[in-house]
This record gives sequence, C-alpha cells and structure tokens, in this order.
Amino acid sequence: MGARSRGGATRSARRYHGRRRVIHLDTSFLIRALVAGSAQDQELRSWISDGEVLGMSAVAWAEFLCGPLRSSALELAADLIGPPTEFTPGEAALAARLFNDSGRRRGSLLDCMIAATALGEGAQIATVNVKDFRRFEPFGLRLAC
Repeated sequence: MGARSRGGATRSARRYHGRRRVIHLDTSFLIRALVAGSAQDQELRSWISDGEVLGMSAVAWAEFLCGPLRSSALELAADLIGPPTEFTPGEAALAARLFNDSGRRRGSLLDCMIAATALGEGAQIATVNVKDFRRFEPFGLRLAC
C-alpha cells in the first residue's frame, strides 16, 4: 500500500460498526497488500476509497509481527488497521468449535482463531489462502475476496 491515507478512520471494528462492511485482514492478505501494485494492494485501496472498515485480529497481527518485517511496513500496517481486535474467551470457545467441527486439521488452530474473531465481529475475512478459510463458511464466515 503506497499511500497512508486513512486519516482518523483507523478504529478497531469493535468500536465502529455502523452500516459499513467490516473486513478483517488475514496475515497473507496484509503481507501482499503492502506490495505496491499487487492485486491485494489494489483491492485494499478500493475498500479504503469505499469507506470500508478494516480490522485485524490480535492473532493475525501476532502472526504478521513474526516477520520478517521492515519498520516502514509495520508502521503502514498499523495505520491501515488500527488497534488489532482482541481475542476473547468467547472467541476461544468458538475457535475450539471450529477446529473440532471442521476436521481437527493439524496446523489450523491459528486459522480457527482468526475466523472466530471475524465471526465475533460480524466481519468478512480478506485472505489469499481462500481454501484455508472456505471451510468456515458453513459456520457463517464470509470471505471478502
């Protein structure tokens, strides 16, 4: 994402719903969106232009922080999404249900946690790894792209 044009609109989705669509970014999407000219960069620019509310779960944010990461990318990402959305005890229970009811796939607990946070917000999820999240659609998760 080449421009930092979010102004004062960087609020956590929990604090701002209104009628606008809330989109949680998955780590895979955010990493690619920070590459100028990428398809994800263009999609993100379109959402910002349309006034969509962007967010990210604290779980996905932690995954993003694992890097590698330039400080400029960190600053831009923080400006885009605002404070990450907390992972609550209720969402922990939902993540466990998603994990158990979707096949108990090894290595999928983080995806379950990210999906549970989006579901808790009523948010759509933007991801590059569509197949990893499509299995949560029967539980109400909506994909943004």
